[in-house]
Amino acid sequence: MPSSSRIPADTVQAYRESDYRVASVPPLVLRVDCASAALRGLHAAYGVASSVFLTACNPLGRIQDSECNRRRQTLLADTLRRMRFPAIDGIGQHPTSDWPGEPSFLILGPDRDTAIHLGLRYEQNALIWCAADAVPRLLLLR
Repeated sequence: MPSSSRIPADTVQAYRESDYRVASVPPLVLRVDCASAALRGLHAAYGVASSVFLTACNPLGRIQDSECNRRRQTLLADTLRRMRFPAIDGIGQHPTSDWPGEPSFLILGPDRDTAIHLGLRYEQNALIWCAADAVPRLLLLR
């Protein structure tokens, strides 16, 4: 992971301000640097100490058409099944930006290195890492 990022500051700020919605029952919204009792409950229910909120859409922050994003999400879902990580559908979206919401997954159980590997493999600028403290953290990947 880089010590200084090549991601524009306004993009990083948008990541920090976005809502990361998880289609769990009941649904929950993750916010960067805000502890989540609901996420802690999901970790306990799945018997995991960590999770990552990740998309395969719009690699390196470049908008792709919906078919390309659908294919990329399907590939990520297949990877997660092969790795035997449970995943819950979600969507990441800024509350006021015109940037389209990105279908995503809350992936339960990967360690930090595996989460970073997945983010890099699917060409993402960043991911939302959730450790045992259930505080979503923004991790920049480039």
